[in-house]
Amino acid sequence: MTHQAPPSPAPFGADPGRQAAQLCEVLRLVERIAGRTSARGDAALDEAARLSIAYDCAAPIAQRRFDARAAEAAAWAAAGVEALLAAGEATPPRAAAERLAISIEAALADLSELLC
Repeated sequence: MTHQAPPSPAPFGADPGRQAAQLCEVLRLVERIAGRTSARGDAALDEAARLSIAYDCAAPIAQRRFDARAAEAAAWAAAGVEALLAAGEATPPRAAAERLAISIEAALADLSELLC
């Protein structure tokens, strides 16, 4: 019998820049439902790139915390978008979309603070 190390699972946060960019895209969708205009544009891509660099330099515990918070934010953001879309297009739930947008913005700020 040979002893081999078990394959290490690919961590959820393998690409933190991609995670941040995806949350930014969800934010843009939610902002449209809320009737907002997004001012982030290319700044979101710059922030995602900065987060990737900061993640690579961060301590492993900070990386794990980032991964956990990013996964949590992605889960509740997806559930929120599903609920907004289920409400239908006839009367978009602007107030709920606004609240979700504020929550996503706060989550992105928290993720950024974890690595800075």
